[in-house]
Amino acid sequence: MRHRPRRGDRLTGSDTQTFFGSRAAAWEERFPDDGPRFERAVAELGVRTGDAVLDAACGTGRALPVLRAATGPAGLLVGLDLTAEMLAEARRRGRGELAHLVRGDVTGLPFAAGSFDVLFASGLVSHLPDPEAGLRELARVAADGARLGLFHPVGRAALARRHGRELTRDDVRSEPRIRELLAGTGWRVTEVDDAEDRWLVVAVRRERT
Repeated sequence: MRHRPRRGDRLTGSDTQTFFGSRAAAWEERFPDDGPRFERAVAELGVRTGDAVLDAACGTGRALPVLRAATGPAGLLVGLDLTAEMLAEARRRGRGELAHLVRGDVTGLPFAAGSFDVLFASGLVSHLPDPEAGLRELARVAADGARLGLFHPVGRAALARRHGRELTRDDVRSEPRIRELLAGTGWRVTEVDDAEDRWLVVAVRRERT
């Protein structure tokens, strides 16, 4: 029998596609109140008109309308996800008209170095088999000075209670751990907000030497 990952487990690429693929069609109905939290996170990330933006692990594309409004028609907007069903749902909702939708793995992005001014990733880091490799790859495709927003529409404590888990210091989203990972992969952290209703980390791509 195939192992069914528990919530909070680090998923492999295959597990990720199985887990999210079966939930894609009803994903947004499960979380109907997240919209304003996405809007606030994108606003704080400082997306500007004409920016090139990557929504990494975009899922059904909940952030894409907000990101497109921020970049304007002149901006480049790409939504990338590993799970085909999530991208199909994004297209069904018309988000393929807002962004280029690409199937791909964050640990091996199909983009040239320095391609993006802003990178947004909701719910990504806790599902990466190797968070350091993923963050390093995001840094590779980021321009010098690019902004990265790692986001989850629920704070760590609230999410742990929801799933009956205890918070631990080795959680990849704990402030000491995420600061360490980002510092080691080319990023400078400017904000960590682990509130009840969201988790947001903002970082800036350090200049290449």
